[in-house]
Amino acid sequence: MGERRDAFVAQRCLMGYTQEAFAAAVGVEFTTVGRWERGELTPQPWRRPRIAKALGVTLEELGVLLSAAPRRNARTAVFPNQPGEHAHPGDAAEEDDMNRRSLLRLFSMAGAFLSLPEFPGDLPEATISATTNSITVSAFSQLNRHLWQAYALAPSKATVLPPVRAQLEVLSEALAQHQTTQTRQHLCALSADLFQLAGEIFFDSNRYGDAAHCYTLAATASKEASVLDLWACALARHAYIAVYEGRFGDAAPLLDLASTLARRGDPGLSTRHWIAAVQAETYAGLGDLDGCQRSLDAAAGVLQLQQPPNRGWLRFDGSRLAELRGNCYLTLGRADLAETALTEALKSGLTPRREAGVATDLALLGLKRHDPDQVAAYAGTAVSIARRTGSAVVIRKLQGLQRQLSPTTAHPRIRQLHDDIRALSASTPT
Repeated sequence: MGERRDAFVAQRCLMGYTQEAFAAAVGVEFTTVGRWERGELTPQPWRRPRIAKALGVTLEELGVLLSAAPRRNARTAVFPNQPGEHAHPGDAAEEDDMNRRSLLRLFSMAGAFLSLPEFPGDLPEATISATTNSITVSAFSQLNRHLWQAYALAPSKATVLPPVRAQLEVLSEALAQHQTTQTRQHLCALSADLFQLAGEIFFDSNRYGDAAHCYTLAATASKEASVLDLWACALARHAYIAVYEGRFGDAAPLLDLASTLARRGDPGLSTRHWIAAVQAETYAGLGDLDGCQRSLDAAAGVLQLQQPPNRGWLRFDGSRLAELRGNCYLTLGRADLAETALTEALKSGLTPRREAGVATDLALLGLKRHDPDQVAAYAGTAVSIARRTGSAVVIRKLQGLQRQLSPTTAHPRIRQLHDDIRALSASTPT
């Protein structure tokens, strides 16, 4: 923990700024200003001229105001990112702030390009972009697939965000140019694809508002591209935020709309079956066993497809049916059915995040049957995965388990588990 910079705070107040107003003036989040003032972060050198101007001081005077610098070990650099020196660990958080704001500005620009009407069809041929042709679009499509693959393989999903942002910038620039109708539709479809990927990355980081914004843009781009399945998936992802937060009544109408679109889409795709899977979770949350079972049966229809596609924005191929059933039955209070399904799922070679989710559900079952050894064993697996991956989704699921644990229990493994989850929560932004 650093030392509070009282002189910095006093100068900010003297200039009439609240933390929020000062943050807007220098282009950061207000939480970053709080970290500067508490001594947890030091503004990077390239940002200081703007800070000094806002505070009405010289750069030298600003250096004095910041002199109550964060405590560091002898190997930590005073000014990060200088040759041969180590960056201050807090700078990563500030950099994340900047990247997120930059990405959201990009989203606003892309949204504007999507909402603009097409250029008139009688434009001279010379005004049509010569740089975006079928070969270029094919290359863009291939890069999108690579980004989804990188997302699937990355232990920390946030590491994929910078290349996603770079590709979205390229697509936005292409959309700003005069294109043929066919090329514009292809570009819109590719943008919708990447907006969904960006939403997945934000969702994994517990930034649900940003994820929802991404999914909204994905739906708009899909509509412009006239790709119904892509559109339906964007709506389903948007609805899943409400499902994940327990607002099942809010999710249901959006899922009904997504289901309607999917029924008009490509019957060879698994879109309708994936949406049925999300509807099953929604019905389970509403306590509707019959509705849940109907949706589970509809989701299982994916197994009848000859070759379920495994493209980025649509990955539902039936491999998740066991964990889906287990989660739904657990929500409905059917412990016997839930344990059978979850145990089956755990044997099927899951990704780390999915394995952690199933393990946490099995820990919850152990809690319901008052079996502390089962709770500790399965939850311990999930904690290990959360430490390794830093997934906010896993940590949030563990927090749901923690709320049902008693920190004063006599069982030492449960006490340790409670402390482990608390430490994970403290290290992860919400």
